[in-house]
Amino acid sequence: MTAPPSARALVVGEVLWDALPRGLFIGGAPFNVAAHLHTLGVDACFVSRVGDDRLGREVCRRVTQRGLAADLVQVDTGHETGFVEVDLDHDGIPSYTIVEPVAWDHIAWTDGLAAEADGASMVIFGSLAQRSPTTRATLERMLSATPTATAVFDINLRAPFVDRAVVERSLARADIVKLNDDELVLLQAWYGLPDGMDASAEGLMERFAVDTLCVTRGAEGALLWHEGERYAHPGYQANVVDTVGAGDSFLAMLLTELLAGAPGAEALDWANRLGAYVAGQPGATPAYSRRDLFDLPAK
Repeated sequence: MTAPPSARALVVGEVLWDALPRGLFIGGAPFNVAAHLHTLGVDACFVSRVGDDRLGREVCRRVTQRGLAADLVQVDTGHETGFVEVDLDHDGIPSYTIVEPVAWDHIAWTDGLAAEADGASMVIFGSLAQRSPTTRATLERMLSATPTATAVFDINLRAPFVDRAVVERSLARADIVKLNDDELVLLQAWYGLPDGMDASAEGLMERFAVDTLCVTRGAEGALLWHEGERYAHPGYQANVVDTVGAGDSFLAMLLTELLAGAPGAEALDWANRLGAYVAGQPGATPAYSRRDLFDLPAK
């Protein structure tokens, strides 16, 4: 399925270079989500900020190369382009050292951004870019300017930038929330949610009036609560190269399918397919087509 042509998603947040053992890869969860949405046929606008440096110019070139417009990627003359050192364990699970301050900490509200926000049907954002007051204020202004747009919060906590107040404000505005099972455990402790994954997820939805909630569980698949129903999927087998970007591709596919009106079970199946495929490829945004996802081994 493909998303309806009227759907326009604004994806807001960090773009950076992941320094992986095999070299430098463009990344950042919002960029990854935007790139996958575009691949899947969604009109995605990417909003970020880079330095006036060689890595920043290469970001803009790669953004355009992926078919995304670079108009909303701002250029900062006072801060460098984002950079992250990524270490992979023996299972391909990453840990991150995120440099600060960098350009994406200073995403500004502009006339061009206001114009794009006016036509957005969905705003997708995470917690990391909100570590700085400038970007946080811009995102809050964008959400205020798009009261009818679906707000999608991909929690995506990255230590040491875990701010309970940021998470709470974002949850209060969100219509769709994606988080992983470790993040759910943390929120369970913060808010005194009931024991058990199902009970704590449903308690979180009730507390913050969230319409749709997805909990990813790594190799164990994912759970989805959508339109009053609960769906579970065990995931697909993957020969893991690295898991960088797998969750971002999962979210992009889930949103694409839900935008197209797919049933929850079908949307969750496709999301797991793409997440497993990306985990088996180097980098966060490998090339693929739908046919590449048909023959993945089930568990």
